[in-house]
Amino acid sequence: MLNPKALTALNEIIRRGSLRRAARHLNLDPSAVSRQIKQLEEEVGVALCERSETGMRATEAGLLLLDHFHRQQAAEAAALSQLSALQGLRSGEVRIAVGEGFIADLISLPLQSFMARHPGIEVVVRMAGVNEATELLRDFEVDIALLYAPPVDPILCCHVETCQPLDLIVPPSHPLLEIGKPLTLAQVADYPLALIDECTGMRQMVNQAAQQERVALRAQLRTNSVSVLKNFVRSGIGVTFMPELSVVEELKRGDICLLPMQHPALAATRAQICTRSGREMTVAVEACLAHLQKGLRFFTADAPRLLSAFH
Repeated sequence: MLNPKALTALNEIIRRGSLRRAARHLNLDPSAVSRQIKQLEEEVGVALCERSETGMRATEAGLLLLDHFHRQQAAEAAALSQLSALQGLRSGEVRIAVGEGFIADLISLPLQSFMARHPGIEVVVRMAGVNEATELLRDFEVDIALLYAPPVDPILCCHVETCQPLDLIVPPSHPLLEIGKPLTLAQVADYPLALIDECTGMRQMVNQAAQQERVALRAQLRTNSVSVLKNFVRSGIGVTFMPELSVVEELKRGDICLLPMQHPALAATRAQICTRSGREMTVAVEACLAHLQKGLRFFTADAPRLLSAFH
């Protein structure tokens, strides 16, 4: 049986990029950590980590062992949670990665009602764009990820998917409101534009559509904040792209208006709730996942304007 302490040391070295930082975190002498890794490498007969320009990284064999280590930890946590559940769902932890566009939907009621129903369960929410959220799932750093325009990746296990088009939001009385049909990116490019950062699903979909339509979009404002994008439009400065449910309250108040886009990729953008493929879930995670599937507007149905088109 592989030494669990050595596997823990290997995980910390790769996670922190340095043997010394790993030793400090583990409260051990660096020489003791080095010996653990050396003994583990002798046991398996292959190098498990190596130096790189950015610090220590896992070799291919190291990645295999780390994947085994994380799966083993997840299976143990799942078993312990099932034993705990025999006495009622009184404790546990759920870690969720979420893009800012989902936050209002998550915090408004679903998370509040889940925590009220299960006061013993700790919930950790991490803000992350689609790229980072996918990596957090891959590295076992979170249990659940709410993803907008997720990549095709075998690591992602999708539990629910809805269609949430990436629309254009504009100030009231904007000239584009007079066109009366789905817009092309060329039409949008004539107006002051704000774009969110490249790490998000929203921006990646816009980039994909712009490349396919051969349109050069110049952002007058770039930001990593959905709130900044909303204020940019609300103040009348310009336009940006956003799914309807991220701005549903602003739409109700008449602060902004929404226009659909013609490009098929933007019109068919998906939202997903995902976990890591092959990972055993704890009872707390399963309960939270089921609760979010039923309570989040983003995942109970497609975008409101799509539903209204059928009525």
